Amino acid sequence: MKRKREMEAMSSEKKSEIRSAIEELSMLANLRASHDDHNHDNIEPKIPFQPFVSVCNLLLLVLDKIGPTMAVLRQDIHQNIQRLEVAHEADSSTYSNLVEILKKEAAQGNAKKVNSCSRALLWLTRSLDFTVELLQNYSASGSDDENMNQIVEDAYNITLKPWHGWISSTAVKVALKLVPGHKTFLNALMEKDDENPDSLREELQTFVSLLKPLLEDIHSSLRAHGVDRLKST
Repeated sequence: MKRKREMEAMSSEKKSEIRSAIEELSMLANLRASHDDHNHDNIEPKIPFQPFVSVCNLLLLVLDKIGPTMAVLRQDIHQNIQRLEVAHEADSSTYSNLVEILKKEAAQGNAKKVNSCSRALLWLTRSLDFTVELLQNYSASGSDDENMNQIVEDAYNITLKPWHGWISSTAVKVALKLVPGHKTFLNALMEKDDENPDSLREELQTFVSLLKPLLEDIHSSLRAHGVDRLKST
């Protein structure tokens, strides 16, 4: 698993994490469209394991660039990715579709347990919800004078705070004091040879537009298996 992440990190060095994620999501969109075309009667969408986890791993690289303010969120994402990877390695054929994990744990009555894969998928999806909200707000912001603390806090309040307990909310409140400035955040996301902020904003919008439909399908599956309302322990 560690080797896999190292290889993904090396392959993304030549291009920004956002562009790598766009490529992953574009391929995933094509796979899902092909699946839907051949499964008109299938109630639940197919959620391929590998592309989803690859996007989550790319999110870790973005958080690393932003700095220590995202350490708590980063650790949570990393642990949840590992949980899904362990299940996938145990039965890669069955769990190539993440929906199968939800079905199995729901049938066994394990879905709501603290260490379940269903809970891991739920929190990874919420973390990506946060990412979408953050990047949407950032790409829509008009200038370097925008308050990055407010942008991050607004994204957190909408996506993660309703599900966090007092301890998690307090940790995030402290972390918000370390949020980098607008320009620092911009430089962290851009490629070294890319000096066009407008180009980055367009890429962020593309990334968000590709990720949103996937997240909607995952939320639908989480609701179908009764694990969409779980809060942090």
